[in-house]
Amino acid sequence: MSLSTRQQPRERRPVRADAVPGAPRDAPPQGAETGATAFDRLRFRLRFRIRPADREVLWLYLLTRAGLWATAYCTRWMFPDDKGSHYAARSLSSWERWDWWHYLHIAQQGYFPDGTGPWTAGWDNREAFFPGFPYLLRAVHTVVPSWAAAGALISLVAGGVAVLALARIARLHLPHALAGQRAVLFFLLSPCAVFLAAGYTEALFLALALPAWLAAQRLDWRLAGVLTCLATTVRVSGLFLAAAIGVHFLVTARTAAHWRRLPWLALPALPPFLYSWYLHAHTADWMAWKHAEERGWYRDFHAPWEAWANTWHAAFGHSQATGYALMCQAELLTMVIGVVLCGLLLWRRRWAEAVYIALSLWALGTSYWYTSVPRATLLWWPLWTGLAAWSLRSPRVRTAYLAVVAPLMTVFAVTFLSGRWAG
Repeated sequence: MSLSTRQQPRERRPVRADAVPGAPRDAPPQGAETGATAFDRLRFRLRFRIRPADREVLWLYLLTRAGLWATAYCTRWMFPDDKGSHYAARSLSSWERWDWWHYLHIAQQGYFPDGTGPWTAGWDNREAFFPGFPYLLRAVHTVVPSWAAAGALISLVAGGVAVLALARIARLHLPHALAGQRAVLFFLLSPCAVFLAAGYTEALFLALALPAWLAAQRLDWRLAGVLTCLATTVRVSGLFLAAAIGVHFLVTARTAAHWRRLPWLALPALPPFLYSWYLHAHTADWMAWKHAEERGWYRDFHAPWEAWANTWHAAFGHSQATGYALMCQAELLTMVIGVVLCGLLLWRRRWAEAVYIALSLWALGTSYWYTSVPRATLLWWPLWTGLAAWSLRSPRVRTAYLAVVAPLMTVFAVTFLSGRWAG
């Protein structure tokens, strides 16, 4: 029932979320904004308890982790780094690939050890990586002796938080008992799901970003601002999330008490500013992290059509080795999926989520060529909730996904675990 049709008593009442257009029906009273009782706030907090549906999601998560670790075990024996070796590599070596070494070096040495930096020959451009994950890695390493095990533990715990939040986001908008489990199933069997188990930033970012979005859907702007702030310490994508939450705030804002929570949404800008200030103190460059990306990964600005053309040439112009060419083909396909997803969100007037996807596509699609677009799909929660909704309307979607898309997860996992580029 809307505010315009409800009979209002003379005294001022707390505005409930179901009276705000665009807010989910099961959102709690805006206690922080309208002076709701302590009981109301406690009742809201209790909603985060583990429920039977959550246990099913966690069980699915653990099963897929076991499958990935079994794949890693087989990969170590079938694809050793030394093809003539009679011994498999140590158990965690398969996960020590690519970006992991940057995070490890930052955790061990910091950003500018012994006065080295971009002015040093052979510099690894580590300042391109935000400090949230490597510094957490350093903290966990104080109790977990193995660096690789510490990274895997962070991703394991963070991934569990992320899938719970994703399931709850799906259940907010899809009136079906299997909505959350279905979204998580598609997410965990997606082609690049191996990165959720590796010592990479995807799982940690999602463990902060998805609860932040869930809090925003429930109009808890303080919690959304704090969690998004933490997410921006991990990846610059946190700023895209902050923009999306800002749009959702504007769409749902109706009362003066609501607008008083707006300053909390400026909090996510603080970590990038502090990190840029730190880098400027060492390099005299406020955009040192961006320039490191340009030097190391060709992320200098190009028009979108130029980026598409360069990636197309790498994929089909026989200028790259076949493995790289195949991954460039995957980059192109994923970019198309992202554009279609953004268009569908705009068509359905889901403005906030469309802003998040559009900003992600702009950042990924304006480099020299596409890099890590398939990995970025892990951060596109509207994709997984949208596929869940589609599959609940048409059962063949689930069958097709499991038969065609899910096996690609094994291909990408083996590619990554054997030391090849996997997007």
